[in-house]
Amino acid sequence: MIFFKPNFWDKRQISFYSIILFPLSLITQAINFLKSIVINSNNFSIPIICIGNIYLGGTGKTPFCVELHSILQKLGRSPVFIRKKHKSYIDEKRLLEKVGQVYEESNRSEALKNAIKNNFKTAIMDDGFQDFTVKKDFSIICFNEKQWIGNGLVVPSGPLRESLNGLKRANCVIINGKKNAYIENKILEKNSKIGIFYTKYISENINNFKNKKIICFAGIGNPENFFDLLKENQINILEQIKFPDHYNYSDKQLENLVQKAKKVNAILLTTEKDYLRISKKYIENFNFLKIKVEIENKNEFIENIKKLYENF
Repeated sequence: MIFFKPNFWDKRQISFYSIILFPLSLITQAINFLKSIVINSNNFSIPIICIGNIYLGGTGKTPFCVELHSILQKLGRSPVFIRKKHKSYIDEKRLLEKVGQVYEESNRSEALKNAIKNNFKTAIMDDGFQDFTVKKDFSIICFNEKQWIGNGLVVPSGPLRESLNGLKRANCVIINGKKNAYIENKILEKNSKIGIFYTKYISENINNFKNKKIICFAGIGNPENFFDLLKENQINILEQIKFPDHYNYSDKQLENLVQKAKKVNAILLTTEKDYLRISKKYIENFNFLKIKVEIENKNEFIENIKKLYENF
């Protein structure tokens, strides 16, 4: 889904627009409930670890998938990425392909069957927590501490795919950001047995952009988080530009960005996802911030993952 996130989604106070749209949110919740009780889940012979979210987009699922792939490789578990095919989400697929094999089909069950035929031993499902056709063995839900759950309402009244009651189906929560007791309590109210871990983004090339003039842009779920990361590292930002999530940049827009930077002798900087959506004709004019996820209490998290394999 390519869209600009409505501002009222992240306001703590319930807005007029949220109230007007609330009946549609009730329909969304009813559909989710029916799916959960009507759809039969398929079982598979390998462990399936789902990296999903409840807040719609911008929670760091894809970078965490990359980190989990590295962990599983070191554990000798032969991981593979499983995705549902979306034409608009080619950036995520390309990012994952840099680190591992990706199986992608119109439905995730077919992708899983193909991966099993090719002897992969663990599936990392990138998204799909709300896909009830696949039985997950371990579900990880990602949040960003800054956005948390926005106004707390389900789409279209708010930014949630489903209510927080969905956490009852999860094994673990990943919070990107600072420790937050309020958020932890809200999570544990829904699932007292759930594991809670924190992550932060570490930039591997941030020094390349210090003491330089930067024009930054992003077409991701929460572009403000990218801009904030640059500011936290004292990057000299001349201008920051937001595009819709998964935006497909036209040649004209790319040319405009190049000319804008030339006028002020600035560097164009974006996210790696956005960089993967830039046409080869213009790619040499752009730079991306290379980040990786760092898990606090990583060893404890790994022990949780190891327990999964006791049943396989």
